[in-house]
Amino acid sequence: MGAPAGIQTNRRNVTGYLPIENYGLIGNMRTCALVGIDGSIDFMCWPDFDSPSVFCRLLDKDKGGYFSICPPAEKAFTTKQQYLPSSNILQTRYIHEEGVVDLVDFFPRPRSTHVVTKATKATKQSSFREAIAVQDELKKWLVRRVECIRGQVDLDVEIFPAFDYARGAHKTDIVLPEHPPGCPDSKTVTFSSEDIKLQLDVTIDHGEADYESCPTVTFRKEKKPGMLGEGVVCHIHLQEGQAISFVLRDDIPNHITRDVTTEVVDRQQHDTQSYWFNWISRSKYKGRWREVVSRSLLILKLLTYEPTGAIIAAPTFSIPEEIGGGRNWDYRFCWVRDSSFTIYILLRMGFTEEADAYMDFISERFRKSRSPEGALPIMFTIRGETEIPEIELDHLSGYRGSAPVRIGNGAAFHLQFDIYGELLDGIYLYNKYGKPVTWEQWVAVREILDYVLTIWKDPDMSIWEVRSRKQNYTYSKIMLWVAFDRGLRLAEKRCLPCPNRANWLATRDEIYEDIMTRGYSHNLRCFIQSYESGDLLDSSILIAPLVFFISPNDPRFLRTMDRILMSPDQGGLTSTGLVYRYNTEHSEDGVGGREGAFSMCTFWLTEALTRAGVYDSKYLVRAVNIFENMLSFSNHLGMFSEEISRSGEQLGNTPQAFSHLALISAAFNLDRATDFKR
Repeated sequence: MGAPAGIQTNRRNVTGYLPIENYGLIGNMRTCALVGIDGSIDFMCWPDFDSPSVFCRLLDKDKGGYFSICPPAEKAFTTKQQYLPSSNILQTRYIHEEGVVDLVDFFPRPRSTHVVTKATKATKQSSFREAIAVQDELKKWLVRRVECIRGQVDLDVEIFPAFDYARGAHKTDIVLPEHPPGCPDSKTVTFSSEDIKLQLDVTIDHGEADYESCPTVTFRKEKKPGMLGEGVVCHIHLQEGQAISFVLRDDIPNHITRDVTTEVVDRQQHDTQSYWFNWISRSKYKGRWREVVSRSLLILKLLTYEPTGAIIAAPTFSIPEEIGGGRNWDYRFCWVRDSSFTIYILLRMGFTEEADAYMDFISERFRKSRSPEGALPIMFTIRGETEIPEIELDHLSGYRGSAPVRIGNGAAFHLQFDIYGELLDGIYLYNKYGKPVTWEQWVAVREILDYVLTIWKDPDMSIWEVRSRKQNYTYSKIMLWVAFDRGLRLAEKRCLPCPNRANWLATRDEIYEDIMTRGYSHNLRCFIQSYESGDLLDSSILIAPLVFFISPNDPRFLRTMDRILMSPDQGGLTSTGLVYRYNTEHSEDGVGGREGAFSMCTFWLTEALTRAGVYDSKYLVRAVNIFENMLSFSNHLGMFSEEISRSGEQLGNTPQAFSHLALISAAFNLDRATDFKR
């Protein structure tokens, strides 16, 4: 993973699409963009994660819209792509015999300055003066800077926005047809749709050369078939030391920074580099997979919506789980299910501010968003709303023809009872490693568990959000056991009043017996997918020792793990060291089609093997092998999507938070186990 990737860019010419893993992520904790290894931004929603897309060529090569900066098609060149050290600033380098050019992409992050707070009645009694950190203005800009570092290069710039998921028409105006040397104005092009107006600012740095040899930028309008508005294109020639910056931002009357200059761009890049370096320096992880874990943490930070503290499951929508299939979902939302894993990782890695913000977001939800009966929605928007209607965008063809393209998520209305276990585990972990749980939070916990007493025997739709009949899924039952277990532990640890303690305790024990009786197959001699599934395996059972439901060396669990490790042909779920959720050919999930191996489940297997390895070293050896093998399936930037296809390509929305959370947890626990063994 340490070496930047290099590929020839003709991969797009075959299908019109880049492979899913050939993208890097940049963002500012409001929105993000996917930058292809060929220098094209093929996905960006504006101004927030869940806003309509402005560039979406990833989901329709003809209509979706893009922003490309790359050498002309007839030029043979090699591409390298990597993040600048300890940052989320992406560098794409084009190399050929005549010259080398760097394309640097980022969304700015502001500096923080300390401001002395105004004296209050409480502080006036002391001579001490308090100061708080205050952020400078957040520039909601997309910055693309090209700089020639050897010889001379030619580049083509193409900007074709497609507003409102390519449904909205727009008007394009070239405000500044040419950039003469020393021109103070930067506003060059405007794109105006009904809801959003964007402007493109251009600034030219002639380097050490004189003004006469200054590069020029001359845009012309162009219309593409199928697109609802014009784009702009230009050809630029750069010599060593010269640079041009392109900044896309909202077109508003009174910008704080009216014109973008080279000095402004340099300052924004410096502040952004400093921000990311200082942030990742807080990581407590010092283990043997430090580079991989740091990149995962940086990606998780990019998936955070800063105004509320919510963390989205993935920044994309409708990237397929099977090429040509219908498993295409919108992941730009915050799932309750992620809560315990997120809180655990943020706190153990030392990111208490992020854990506090996330807990505040989740706490507000579980206290105020429950139904009159007491049920908790499974997911929320980044602002905490629960209305997430699912819509199909029929006019988009989908990634490599994988239709339908969906926005919103119908699973928002599903019954998924495992969420109560993940939520209570998150609250318990926060109380243990973060801040003590408040009285209001505890009252809400009591109300939730009293509600769960009434529904725990009912079937649900499971962690995998099946769209067929409800069943008594073993994973859901395990997490319902976790809910009561963590509630009881919390009450005991904090001596909190617990009027229904006897019922909680009796139900926790009843659920355990129920799982051991009905969630276990005496025929297979292992745990199964659901009480009704017969002898069907499900890799979600790997969570059992991770949440302390069962000891990792219990024969029942070891046999389950050994069976999951078998290939699908032999009745298992593991192929090439990668773990599938379940066998889609034998399990009717109401969706149909096939899917790839699940990144998260493979990391869960690593962690389950690790915990078993504490008692039998052979499992520890397997854990390291499975983990290292899985790391080889990341992309060139250390990013993981949701799934890995049978051909080894990444599938599904990318990057996926759950994949990276599970990676960090597996690495953390592997380090602890191997240190223990040494």
